[in-house]
Amino acid sequence: MSMEMIRKRDGAVVPFEAAKIAAAIRKALAAVGEGDPSLADSLAGEVTARLEQRYAGDIPTVEEVQDLVEETLIERGLPRTAKSYILYRERRAEIRRTKDFLGVKDELKLTVNAVNVLKKRYLLKDERGQVVETPDQMFRRVARAVAEAESLYDPQADTAAWEEEFYRLMVSLEFLPNSPTLMNAGTEVGQLSACFVLPVEDSIPGIFDAVKHMALVHKSGGGTGFSFSRLRPKGDVVQSTMGIASGPVSFMRIFDVTTEIIRQGGRRRGANMGILRCDHPDILDFITAKDQEGFLSNFNLSVGISDDFMEALEKDEVYYLRNPRSGAVTGTLHARDVFNLIVTQAWRTGDPGLIFLDTINRGNPTPHLGEIESTNPCGEQPLLPWESCNLGSINLKAMVSGGKLDREKFRRVIRTAVRFLDDVIDINRWPLPETEQVTKGNRKIGLGVMGFADALLMMGIPYNSEEGLQAAKEIASLLEEESHFASSQLASDRGNFPNYAGSVWEKRGIPMRNATTVTIAPTGTISIIAGCSSGIEPIFAIAFVRNVIEGTQLMEINPVFESAARERGFYGNDLMMDIARSGTLQYVEGIPEDIRKTFVTAFDIAPQWHVRMQAAFQDHCDNAVSKTVNFSSDASIDDIEETYLMAYRLGCKGITVYRYGSKRDQVLYLGSDSMMRLLERPEYTIAESEYAGGCPTPLCFF
Repeated sequence: MSMEMIRKRDGAVVPFEAAKIAAAIRKALAAVGEGDPSLADSLAGEVTARLEQRYAGDIPTVEEVQDLVEETLIERGLPRTAKSYILYRERRAEIRRTKDFLGVKDELKLTVNAVNVLKKRYLLKDERGQVVETPDQMFRRVARAVAEAESLYDPQADTAAWEEEFYRLMVSLEFLPNSPTLMNAGTEVGQLSACFVLPVEDSIPGIFDAVKHMALVHKSGGGTGFSFSRLRPKGDVVQSTMGIASGPVSFMRIFDVTTEIIRQGGRRRGANMGILRCDHPDILDFITAKDQEGFLSNFNLSVGISDDFMEALEKDEVYYLRNPRSGAVTGTLHARDVFNLIVTQAWRTGDPGLIFLDTINRGNPTPHLGEIESTNPCGEQPLLPWESCNLGSINLKAMVSGGKLDREKFRRVIRTAVRFLDDVIDINRWPLPETEQVTKGNRKIGLGVMGFADALLMMGIPYNSEEGLQAAKEIASLLEEESHFASSQLASDRGNFPNYAGSVWEKRGIPMRNATTVTIAPTGTISIIAGCSSGIEPIFAIAFVRNVIEGTQLMEINPVFESAARERGFYGNDLMMDIARSGTLQYVEGIPEDIRKTFVTAFDIAPQWHVRMQAAFQDHCDNAVSKTVNFSSDASIDDIEETYLMAYRLGCKGITVYRYGSKRDQVLYLGSDSMMRLLERPEYTIAESEYAGGCPTPLCFF
C-alpha cells in the first residue's frame, strides 16, 4: 500500500507529497555541502517506504514525517545534513509561533512580515479589531467581487470560473492589485482605486471643495494629486473683497493638515502630490517650501517643468512668469538660477522632484479632453482633473524559470490581469460622481511589474549593466504589446472606452477598451505580500534586520542570494550577520567576484544606471514610471543636477531623487560601512515593516 495522506498541524488531512520531502532534504544537503544533492530523491523514497511500513493503515502527522526524515538522515551517515534539517524545522516552528502571536491563520506560508502587514492593513476585522479572515480568504473575497463584473457584459457568464481564475492569479502571488482593491473589494466601502487627481480652482469655494474631495478620497483608501498652478500668486488682488491673495503654498497647508487628520479609515496614511508650474510667480516659495522640517509632510512636491524652461536653461536665458488668473507676464527669472535652487533643495530635503509636463502631454491619449496637469502621489500616474486609475502589478520573480523569462507565462498573466483591472472599474464604488464620470469615460488601467530586481538576480544579470537594460526593454516591450492586445480584444467584446472618438487610438485605427494599460508603480506593501522586490527598484539590502512588530526584529536575507550562497557553498550565519551590518556585499570578504558583481543594492548603483533603467521602462509605458534615484549621504549637488538633466534628455516623464539622510524620518537605516566595521560597531541595516525599496521615507511607500 502506498502512502496517500498526511495530517497537517491544524488537523486537516491532505494528499501526501514525497516531492516536498525531497525538496527539504535537497536544501539541507546543499546548505552544508554534505553529499550530492541528487541523493535527495532516493532519501525521500526511503523515508516514504518507512512511512508505509510504520503507518500502514494509519495517517501520519507532519511532525511524525519530519521525525522520520531526521532519523533516516542520521542512519545514512549524514549528521550535518540532519542538523541543518533540524535547524530548519526550528526556524519554521518559530515563524509559526510568531504568526500565532499575530493572530493570523496563514495557509499560504507567507513571510512573517507579509502576515504582519496583512494584519495591519488588509485583513477584515470585527468591531473589536480582531482579524476575521485569512490571507487566502482575502484573495477569495476580492476574486469573487471582481468576477461579478463579468455578468454585466454577458448575463450567462460563468462568474464562478472567472472567480477561480482571478483567485488563482492572486493566491499564486503572480499578480496583485493595488492596496484599495485588496482592502475594500467585497466590503461596504467598495472603493478600489489608488490614484486620483483633483482640480483646485482659483476661488475660496473651489479650494475648500478640493479639500473636502481630498478627504473623501483619503477616507476611502486613495491617494491624491493636485496642480496648484491655477491659484493666483501671493500679493495678487482679490477683486471681490479688494483683499490680497496669500498664494498657493499657504493654501497647501490646509490640505496637509486635513490629510494628517484623515487617516484613510485607520489603515494607511494619506498621501498627496503637489505640483506648481515653473512659470508660476510663486515658484521660488514652492521650491523652498520644505526648508522647515515637517512642513507639508503629507506632500511629495514636484515642479512642473516645460520645454520652454529647459530650452532657456540650455541657452542660459531668462524665462517668463505668468499670473494664472490673467495670463499676464509678471516678470522673468533666470532659468539657471531656478534650476540651481531646485537641485540644491532636492539635495537638502529630497524635494522637489520634477514633472515634465510637455513630455507627459505628448503622450496624452485623449488630448481632446484637455491637458494633464498632475499625477498621483508617487508620480507614476498622470491623470486629467477628476480622473482616477486602478493599478496592479505582475510579480516578475514568478515569471522566471530555469534562469530565463517564461515569456508565454508572462503573456498569459498579462491577459488575465488586464481583464481583472477592467472589471474593477465596473464594480468600483466612487467617492465622487465627477470621478466616476471621467474615469469611466477613459477606463484607464495601470498594469505594471514588481520583483524586477529579483528576476534579474535569478537570471544572473547585474542591475547596473547593459544586459540589465536589455532585459528591462524586453520585459517592458512585452508588457506594452500584450496589454494593448488584451485591451483591444476586450474592446471587441465590450466596446471601446466612451471617449475613444478623438483619441490617439482612433487616429491609429486601433480599438481599445482602456485609454492606457501600463503603469510602473512602486508597489510597496503588495510586494512585501508577494515576497519580492519593489517595482523596478534594485534590492535595498542583501541582508538586514526588519522591525516586524514592536519589540520583535527578524533577520531577512534576499532569498535569491541565500539560494546562490548555499549552492556555491559559502553560506553561513556569521557571514549573513556581517553582510547585514552594511546591507551590501561590497565590504564583505569571502564573496565570489561574480556574485559580488551581480548582487548589487540600490546604494551600490551609480545614479546614471537608475535613470537609464527608468527610461528603458518609460519607452514602453503609456503612463509613467515610479522610480527613486538613491544617493549616498556624501553625494554632491552636481550629482543631483546631472540626474535631473539626464532624465529629461532620456524622455522620462518625471524624476525623484533621495540622498540618504536628507530627511529626519526614514524607514530604512543603513548599518555600518567599512570604516565603522573597523571600529567594530555592532550596528545593522534596519528596515521598518512596510518598507520594500525605493525612497526610504514614510510618505514614499504610500
